[in-house]
Amino acid sequence: MCYTLAVLVLAALADPVRREIVELLADGEVTAGAIADRFPVSRPAVSRHLRVLREAGLVRATERGRERVYRLDRAPLAELDRWLERYRPVPAERAAPGPAGRLDALGTELRRGRRRAAAATREGDTDDRTA
Repeated sequence: MCYTLAVLVLAALADPVRREIVELLADGEVTAGAIADRFPVSRPAVSRHLRVLREAGLVRATERGRERVYRLDRAPLAELDRWLERYRPVPAERAAPGPAGRLDALGTELRRGRRRAAAATREGDTDDRTA
């Protein structure tokens, strides 16, 4: 995904009204009037929100008679999800060998060494008491 497109999509989704519109459209097509009726803002304000979502490629509009019908375009969301994938934590079983993997191994070895040292100290204390 192009960084500029990611920024456009994230900026469009930054507004709670636009996120709610996306949620509404996730269930199917909705007319502009029905969308506007769901919000306590003016129809021109809803129109501006829909324009921002259109410009980000998140919604598509078609004319049906005198009504404008909107539907969600999931492609930009899928692209954003793929772009964000590289920033998600990697499960341990999929961790690539590298600095992070080596640090995990080092941590494991340090814990084992501390356990061995503690066990040796306990054994040494037992030997001192019996002598």
